[in-house]
Amino acid sequence: MTQIDHGTIQYRDEFIRKMIHLCSLSFPIIYYFIPRYDAILILSGLTLFALSMELLRYFSPGAGEIFNRIFGFLMREHEMDKKKKNLSGATYVFISALLSVLIFPKVIFLTAFSVLIISDTFAALIGRRYGKHQFLAKSLEGTLAFFVSAVIVVFVTPKIMYVPTEYYFGILAAALGAIAENISYGWADDNMTIPLTVGGVIWICYLIFYPNVPLLLSHVPQ
Repeated sequence: MTQIDHGTIQYRDEFIRKMIHLCSLSFPIIYYFIPRYDAILILSGLTLFALSMELLRYFSPGAGEIFNRIFGFLMREHEMDKKKKNLSGATYVFISALLSVLIFPKVIFLTAFSVLIISDTFAALIGRRYGKHQFLAKSLEGTLAFFVSAVIVVFVTPKIMYVPTEYYFGILAAALGAIAENISYGWADDNMTIPLTVGGVIWICYLIFYPNVPLLLSHVPQ
């Protein structure tokens, strides 16, 4: 059978790109130990810096040449389009982290953003290497890799009450997050759609089933 998830860069470069992507797992780890206000300040600074780099690479020929020489092999085709001037995936990660901290309670952010970093990595690497069966916009193998890894993330991230229902919330969010990652291809950046979908589903479930429970982790800076 033919390969489904082709990608626009070589698999070796995809692997390097995803190893760099995994470094963003430091965001939820650090946020666990610091107050929300501090996280917003740090992520705001990082996001502004990333956006500044985007402006430089598109509007300063010299800076753009240096950027492409260093990072070009890791960039997808749409991220190099000088006419459309699309943001890079790395910049979307910073924007996504900032928005997710602003929108979601900490307990939800920790799961949603960890799913983005870990499960998106598994989906890309397994989908590109082993993806043989079409499922929606990508491969079934990549989508299953996302879902399985996301469920594992759900079981290891902090919870409010540690009751079974909370894990059911997470499993549902993992399934819908896998769909979001799949169908985002070609029209939206999954660094945005994944955490917003996963976080949104978990939050809605809490609001429906535990509307009076404060979504605050104990013994953790708020």
